[in-house]
Amino acid sequence: QVQLVESGGGLVQPGGSLRLSCAASGFTFSSYAMCWYRQAPGKERELVAGISPTGRRTNYADSVKGRFTISRNNAEKTVYLQMNSLKHEDTAVYYCAAYSGAWYWGQGTQVTVSS
Repeated sequence: QVQLVESGGGLVQPGGSLRLSCAASGFTFSSYAMCWYRQAPGKERELVAGISPTGRRTNYADSVKGRFTISRNNAEKTVYLQMNSLKHEDTAVYYCAAYSGAWYWGQGTQVTVSS
């Protein structure tokens, strides 16, 4: 059974940091590209960051470049999203996703940036 379980979300002040984690099971993690998406209220889900199966290649939405870092540990079957210098507009539900011809999705974790 495929599972992607996100954790690390919460309430943070503008300028603060959070680290999201996504623990994977039920599939060959090291063969899948991993992504973080987010969806804010009233908006479409958008890609935040992606990382190749080996971790050698990453890509980011323009809105988070220089502030967010995606990484992965294939031995631990976990992908991370380090989020720094958080802004109000980063408030959203963040989803972990795995892709290798088919998509698997987590349930999401809420990130709220507010003073």
